[in-house]
Amino acid sequence: MDCSEPIAETPAAAYKLLFKAVIAIPTWHYFLAMLLLCMIFLYNLFEFHFLHDLFTGFWGSRVVLTYNSSSDLYRGVVSKCRTLHGRYLATPWLSSPHIQTSFLNFFGRPPRVCYKRQLFHASDGGTFALDWLRHFDVSGVFTHRNQDISKDDTTPIVVMIPGLTSDSASPYMKHLAFNTAKHGWNVVVSNHRGLGGVSVTTDCFYNAGWTGDVREVIKYLHQEYPEAPLFVVGTSIGANVLVKYLGEDGENVPVAGAAAVSSPWDLLIGSRFIRRRLLQRLYDRALTIGLQGYAQLHKPRYSRLANWEGIEKSRSIRDFDTHATCLVGNYETADSYYRHSSSCSFVPRVSVPLLCISALDDPVCTSEAIPFDECRANKNTVLATTQHGGHLAFFEGIAGSSLWWVRAVNEFFEALHSSPFMHHQNCAFIAGTKYRPSFHSNAIFN
Repeated sequence: MDCSEPIAETPAAAYKLLFKAVIAIPTWHYFLAMLLLCMIFLYNLFEFHFLHDLFTGFWGSRVVLTYNSSSDLYRGVVSKCRTLHGRYLATPWLSSPHIQTSFLNFFGRPPRVCYKRQLFHASDGGTFALDWLRHFDVSGVFTHRNQDISKDDTTPIVVMIPGLTSDSASPYMKHLAFNTAKHGWNVVVSNHRGLGGVSVTTDCFYNAGWTGDVREVIKYLHQEYPEAPLFVVGTSIGANVLVKYLGEDGENVPVAGAAAVSSPWDLLIGSRFIRRRLLQRLYDRALTIGLQGYAQLHKPRYSRLANWEGIEKSRSIRDFDTHATCLVGNYETADSYYRHSSSCSFVPRVSVPLLCISALDDPVCTSEAIPFDECRANKNTVLATTQHGGHLAFFEGIAGSSLWWVRAVNEFFEALHSSPFMHHQNCAFIAGTKYRPSFHSNAIFN
């Protein structure tokens, strides 16, 4: 173009020059620009935080603890847990809550475990599986493989409650079971009714607020192994069930300590959240497909007790709960079911040492539902929140072969088990009394 040539001051001439400039730019420049825009879009859509981790030197984010200022649970137990007082850094190539959550469910890299199954018969005629992983099953010692746990065994037992449509075969449950047994404790996974390959034998199905099975299992284990301290871990929906059970029974639970990981806390808030954005709707759809698969396994009962046509046409968890859960559980609406089953209102009534772990970027269970105030008010509860971690993932290390929350829970249980409080607690249980010493008694740690 001749710069000395006069430029006509008209819109048409300006657009003509602009068009010439646009077509003069090489095509591959446009391709790079589109690629960059797509990368920015996907980076924000999937909530990646790799660049933030890079600029902060991969130092990770501090674990934030919420607890009562006069809590002896914190002073006597949690203060000794290095994991809870450290920082959490997600595996760099999994630096997205969505990638972490998906990787856990589709790959997970679980260790190899071999459970010993026990069929449990509930008082209402229901049957479900208790899958045991004993400490000597993973210790490399083969002399005790065919032996059962003796009734006077003092080895702690950790009861694990899986999440929605999950069972003992889920990758995160294998991670937790293997690592806990590796620490020298016995593990039992209490599978939900109708899962783990066991058929439903009554007209009762589990749901997010169903605490009856957990209550019966805990009571049975305490009676069967009275010398063994009982600890309980609930994950996702299982965490909601656990906290609700602890709150319902208050001081009358034979549990030495508990942990709730990635709990939804308030199901009503969660039901709104999971339909809010595109990715959340994908999770909603995926979980609904899982529930429909569960219903398909037990179609004869569901088709009689619920609206089978509605179950098949469900496109969300709310749809499934409306056509199935509410009808089977005698709830008026899905909202009434969510209000009745949410565990957040039961936190103030929990009287056993409880550790709660949640990630603020959890794409399934929103941080909006985390009961910060309730946890701060209860001296028996400590809440640990991390900036990242996804839903039940919390992968750490370059290889991404371990889960941070599994390490944190095991360390908490070990610190609790070795604390002076355990002696007083076990004596009360062995004596068969309902009295349990309050964990916030200052005399315990003097």
